[in-house]
Amino acid sequence: MASVSLFGALKRFVSRNVKIRRMNERIWTDRTRTSNRKASFLVAVTPLSFLIYERVAHFSSVRALDSAQEVLEQADYLYSCGETQKLHQLLVRHKDSDDAEFLWRLARASRDLALLSGISADEKKRLTYEAFDYAKKALEKNQACFAAHKWFAICLSDVGDYEGIKVKIGNSYTIRNHLEQAIELNPKDATSIHILGYWCFEFAELAWYQRKVVAVIFASPPTATYEEALAFFLKAEEVDPNFYSKNLLMLGKTYMMLRDVKPAALWLTKARDYPAVTEEDKQVHKEALELLKKLDG
Repeated sequence: MASVSLFGALKRFVSRNVKIRRMNERIWTDRTRTSNRKASFLVAVTPLSFLIYERVAHFSSVRALDSAQEVLEQADYLYSCGETQKLHQLLVRHKDSDDAEFLWRLARASRDLALLSGISADEKKRLTYEAFDYAKKALEKNQACFAAHKWFAICLSDVGDYEGIKVKIGNSYTIRNHLEQAIELNPKDATSIHILGYWCFEFAELAWYQRKVVAVIFASPPTATYEEALAFFLKAEEVDPNFYSKNLLMLGKTYMMLRDVKPAALWLTKARDYPAVTEEDKQVHKEALELLKKLDG
């Protein structure tokens, strides 16, 4: 099935590129004819070498755009197949790109590589900071890119794990701000909505003594409720049903915290039955089973 999908994707790439080149060829021809009708004397005074240079430059530009788009489509295909290492190898060649579309994907690939089993602690830390640098650069290049905001928020949170509780909580306002911007730019991105729900869940889950410690450090520490978290998880599911095993699990956990057993069991069962494709899916499956046993007990 994977080879069939790849063949179909390649076929679409070729078809699209042929159409673009033919369209540009027609545009070039029409411009030349129009120019000849309106000012035929230009042909006599314009050097042939310049006309050749202009045409070559035009098609080189179009080809460069085609090539960039093909790399992005290949990257998205590798991501969908879970080929994390191959994806990182492909995108790291474009680490000096000025295009946010390359950079946020590279941030995501570096982060995914850091999460693979078998990665040493030092390498994981290096990749975590590397991912943040790429995400930051993507945001600098294009503030209107929703994915740049989303991955900046995610990578900033990851970096906080290495810099202590004070820095991590201090970054939380920035993280929420960028998630909200991502959602504003793309209300149909279920992942951003889910992460914002997770943000609310984490702060709602703080124990009273943890809240007291946070209050000592910050004059107005971030707060949230389980009801807020639930609203975001449900919204994410409404936008893209069954899109992510972790969202199903978090719905179950949030209903448990609200002591609403029936919907908790429903969502945990969905999380348990979700196809375990990734390592995270397997962890979700395991946790959902454990929580269902608690409900049954």
